[in-house]
Amino acid sequence: MLLLYNFGIKIYYFLVYLFHFLNSKANYWIKGRKNIFQIIEKEVDASSPCAWFHFASLGEFEQGRPVMENLKKREPGLKIIITFFSPSGYELRKNYSGAEHIFYLPLDTKSNASNFIRLINPTMAVFTKYEFWYHYFNELNKRQIPLYIISGIFRQGQPFFKWYGRLNRKILSFVTHFFVQDEGSAKLLNSINLTNVTVSGDTRFDRVAENALQPKQFNEVKDFCSDRKIFIAGSTWPEDEKLISRLVELYPSWRFIIAPHEIKEEKIKAFINLLPNGSAVRHSQIIRHDSDIPFSKSTSVLIIDNIGMLSSLYQYAQVAYIGGGFGVGIHNTLEAAAFGIPVIFGPNFQKFLEARALLKIGGGFTIGNSADLEDLMMRLQDQEFRMRSGNIAGTFVRTQQGATSTILNFISR
Repeated sequence: MLLLYNFGIKIYYFLVYLFHFLNSKANYWIKGRKNIFQIIEKEVDASSPCAWFHFASLGEFEQGRPVMENLKKREPGLKIIITFFSPSGYELRKNYSGAEHIFYLPLDTKSNASNFIRLINPTMAVFTKYEFWYHYFNELNKRQIPLYIISGIFRQGQPFFKWYGRLNRKILSFVTHFFVQDEGSAKLLNSINLTNVTVSGDTRFDRVAENALQPKQFNEVKDFCSDRKIFIAGSTWPEDEKLISRLVELYPSWRFIIAPHEIKEEKIKAFINLLPNGSAVRHSQIIRHDSDIPFSKSTSVLIIDNIGMLSSLYQYAQVAYIGGGFGVGIHNTLEAAAFGIPVIFGPNFQKFLEARALLKIGGGFTIGNSADLEDLMMRLQDQEFRMRSGNIAGTFVRTQQGATSTILNFISR
């Protein structure tokens, strides 16, 4: 099985290399790893104690961020080294000031793992949610360096729990301790004789609750909102935007803030073409004005054509829609729920515990088509219903905090 794993890693690299001539993300992926070991050897002092935090992408970074930042507060002499697998994480957080070093993770081969861990020499390694790399985990185990999985989530259908998952189970055996989100994950790990498990919850609750207390302020967005009721749609895809464009026509008294998942020019133009003429303005347009920002009476849609604002924009809304539910899965519902507003999402939410919980208690709502969204929006015109649902969502987030403290009390003792 290990031979197949190694072969699969090589095939993956070959495919990414082929695509990097045509695809910008693949190009970042390849270029970001060029001469990576020379860079690490030059920049990192392996004699200084450090903690290695690895994140698949931006979402996992935000999820693991409370643990990383609070560990630094507890142990200020400990340096933080961050790695990302995905360009969408690295390129957006490569200048993050909370770490001494930030790199792309070299591909998981035996020699890469050995060289990387030798060069950074971490006192511990922390992986958030998922990404299970055989050679990195094995090398950490051989060097007796503690390896922690935080905010882990496991499902019955994963290879770890199948008859053919021997190598996958071997990878898990290298983990020093698992901090998982729910009892179901703990039971699954116990079923394969892994008892080094703590049900700590999800660190995202700590992160979004902290963000909701001190969100960034955007005066230009506040001016756009004026005294209108605000519908905000975050991380939207074209399927989501088709549905939302209909609401713009049906509810002229509302204003809409849309933060697309992809901000490529052709994607934004395609969305604007769905909207009534003259109804949309881009954020990049309004911030170019030095004085008062001109909004016409017909301007009802603000399109956020940059990255990094969304988590704080929910403060201005009465209703939130989270995109991705008509594709592979919804994006972050908790960022919106933390501000005490009802959350709407599409049908592909089953893999997300927090979305299922919000739906069950009445803080979240799922829709399957345009008619569902229009019916729900009609119900949300009732202020009492809207506020009750929002209060449920906000309370849910507040009561689920605490995972960060549980993890820190274990790994920094």
